[in-house]
Amino acid sequence: MNALTVSPQKNNPLWLLAILLIAKILLQYLVVNPCYDLHRDEYLHLDMANHLAGGYLSVPPLTSWNSLLIQWLGNTEFWVRFFPALYGVLTMLLTWKMINMLGGSWFAQLLAGVAFLCSGMTRIHMFYQPNSVDILAWTIILWLLIKYINNPKDTYIIWIGIVLGVGILNKYNILFFAVGLLVALILTPLRAVFRKNAFYTAIGLAVLIALPNIIWQVKHGYPVLHHMQELAETQLVHNNRMDFITGQLIFFLGGAFLTVAGLLALLFYKPFRPYRSIAIIYFVTILLFVYLKAKSYYSLGLYPTLLAFGSTYWEQLFQRWKYMRLLWLAVIVFPFVLILNAAFPLLKPEGVAREAARFKALGLSRWEDGKEHEIPQDFADMLGWREMSALGLKAWQQVPEAEKKHTLVLCDNYGQAGALNYFNKGKMPFAVAMEADYVFWFPKTDTVRYVIKIGHGPDSTASKGIGNIQRIGKLSDPFAREYGWGTEVYLLSGFTGDVHSLLQQRLQKKQQSYMAQ
Repeated sequence: MNALTVSPQKNNPLWLLAILLIAKILLQYLVVNPCYDLHRDEYLHLDMANHLAGGYLSVPPLTSWNSLLIQWLGNTEFWVRFFPALYGVLTMLLTWKMINMLGGSWFAQLLAGVAFLCSGMTRIHMFYQPNSVDILAWTIILWLLIKYINNPKDTYIIWIGIVLGVGILNKYNILFFAVGLLVALILTPLRAVFRKNAFYTAIGLAVLIALPNIIWQVKHGYPVLHHMQELAETQLVHNNRMDFITGQLIFFLGGAFLTVAGLLALLFYKPFRPYRSIAIIYFVTILLFVYLKAKSYYSLGLYPTLLAFGSTYWEQLFQRWKYMRLLWLAVIVFPFVLILNAAFPLLKPEGVAREAARFKALGLSRWEDGKEHEIPQDFADMLGWREMSALGLKAWQQVPEAEKKHTLVLCDNYGQAGALNYFNKGKMPFAVAMEADYVFWFPKTDTVRYVIKIGHGPDSTASKGIGNIQRIGKLSDPFAREYGWGTEVYLLSGFTGDVHSLLQQRLQKKQQSYMAQ
C-alpha cells in the first residue's frame, strides 16, 4: 500500500454505513433517561438565539446561529439533541471516507464505526455544546489534509482556511490545533505550501470569516481573555496533567487499541510515511494541552482521524487471521456495555446514588471543584430546572397585573436564567443574571417595582431597601446541583431609591469585570 498511489475501496457496502449512522442518531436519544432535563450550559446556548451578536463571553457566535435554527424548528428537546447527534454522524461519515481513501475495507470501517459509537464521543454528542462542531471541524481539516497529500491541489488548502475560520467562530479551542498544523507544515515537505498563493488566501479567508467575532472582541475589551483566566482559576487549576494523558486512552475504552495503533502506524508503518505530518499535529497539540492543564476532551478532534489510520492498519496486521474479527469487535463493545449506566444518565438519580462507590471508582463523581459528590456533575446539572421554572412562574402570577411591566426576573447564575427563559418563554419576562452573557442583556431597571429573585435571598445591604420579601418556594430535588446551592424563589417589592442605585452599581461593576484590562 503506497499512500500516494493507493486505490480507494470501490465496493464497501453503503448499507453498513447507513446502519452505523442511524445507530449513532438513535443512540444519542437512548442514553438519556427522560427524567433528566437539559444541561445548564445548553440553556445558555439556546438563549443566545434571543440575543444575536458577533460574540459572547463564553463562546463565539456560531452556536447562537444554530440555536436560532433550533428555535425555528420548535425549540423542543428533540431538536436540541438532534444537532450534536448530526455533527457526530458527519464526523463518522468522514472517518468512513478517510478509511476508504487509505484503502481499508468494510471491516476497517466497521471497526472504526463501532469504536466511535462505543466511546466518550457518544457522551460529547449527548450535549448541545460547541464541542461537537469543534470535533467535526478538526476532522474536516485533517480529511482535507489527507486529500491534499494524496493530490496536492490548491483547492484543498483554500477549504482548510474556510473550515478553520468557521471553526474559530465555533470555539477558540481550534487555534491550538492550528498551531499543531503550522508546526507540522514547517517540519515536513508540506512546507512547500508556504510558496503558494493559496496558502495566504486560505489565511485571509480564515481571518475574514472570523472577523465578526474579532471586531466584537475588540469592542468589548477582549472578554475572551477574562473567560480564559476565570476558567484557569476556577476549573483548570483542579486538573492534573497525568489525568489528561490517561484520559486520552480512557475516552475510547476498549477501542483505545485502534487510536494507539493509528499513532504507531503514522510513526512506523512505511505506507503511511507521507502522512506523518498528522502525527506531528497530534503531539504538538497534546503537548500544548498538557502544559495548559487542559480538560481531557479538548483534544478529541484528533481522534476520528487516528481511528481511520488505526483501523486500516489493524486490518492489515490481521489480514490472515480474519477469524479474529469478532474478537476485536467484542473488545470494543464489551467495556462500553459494562460502564453504560455510569457514563450516561440512564439511571434515575436515586439509582446513581445507590451505586455511588462505582461512580467514584471510575472517577466520575469528582466535580470541577475537585471534590467528590453523590452523582456526576453533568447529571446534577440536568436536574431541577422544570421545578425551578414552575416556582418562577408561580411568583410571576402573584405580581399585580398593573405592575407586571415593571417587574425584573433576576437570577444568581446563567443556568437559572436560561432554564426560566426556555420553559417560561412567552409566559413571563425574560430572566437575566449577574453572570456570564446575561450581564449585557439586562433591561432598563430604573422603573423596576417588583423583582422575582431566583437563587439566594437578598443580602443584608439590599434588604435594607426592600419593603416586602416574600419567599415563594425552594427547590426540592436533592440531587440537583442547584439544591446544593440552596436555590430558592423570592418575590421582592416596596423598593427605595437606594436599591435601584445599588442594582445599577453592581451591574456596571460586573460588566466591567468581564472586560480584560
